Amino acid sequence: MADDASPAAEDTEVERRRIGGIPLRAFAPNAITALALCFGLTGVRFAIGEEWEKALAAIIFAGVLDGMDGRIARLLRAQSKFGAELDSLSDVIAFGVAPAMILFLWSLDNAPKFGWTAALALAVCCALRLARFNSRMDADFQPHKSAGFNTGIPAPAGAGMAFVPVYLWLVTANDLFREWYVVMPWALGIAMLMISAIPTYSWASIRLRRSWRLFALAGVGLLGAALVTAPWLTLLAVCAVYAATLPFGLASYARVKRRG
Repeated sequence: MADDASPAAEDTEVERRRIGGIPLRAFAPNAITALALCFGLTGVRFAIGEEWEKALAAIIFAGVLDGMDGRIARLLRAQSKFGAELDSLSDVIAFGVAPAMILFLWSLDNAPKFGWTAALALAVCCALRLARFNSRMDADFQPHKSAGFNTGIPAPAGAGMAFVPVYLWLVTANDLFREWYVVMPWALGIAMLMISAIPTYSWASIRLRRSWRLFALAGVGLLGAALVTAPWLTLLAVCAVYAATLPFGLASYARVKRRG
């Protein structure tokens, strides 16, 4: 009878599998990332057909998937350089290219000049933000990250904020919010916020007291119900709350920095 494989042989086999392909446990988070990319592009397809509500819903769902893939990867201990690169590519397409195309087809196409330039600015600034994030990933000194803050607004939040004129149009049916001279400066402002150096709250910077956890869970449930019953009004409220946190993020980071 043949002897059992030695530990050294098993280690060699594991190393060969690691070099030869992606570990099986990494499939789930990478598949979710790929789905987010597909939903982003699907939003463009709906925009071409002028199905604006479906286009926005596709981008919002891509944002939900983007929030899941990293957490599932950490849960499964399946973080990899491949997954990080795929996530960045997915974010550029789903939260940079797709929102830029949707806004262009919805409004900016009517601008006499610079409509396409404004749409490009949104996509390019999203790509620049992610390139900056990736280039600093292994840096020893990251003051914002070490304090639990983001640098600039994240790509999914930027995409959601860029659609504020569309939410307003869907809620009020007022064509003023669809005019290019309203949408263009708003899109350019969101693009600048994405590549800005302002500290913004991240999940790591939020701490819930034990006594508030049940209230927070109830709030999440109510938010989900509101998104189902009145999605665009709810998203407007979420964007307003997020915008209101920006100055508080600056103040909080200043306090953290003073404490050393």
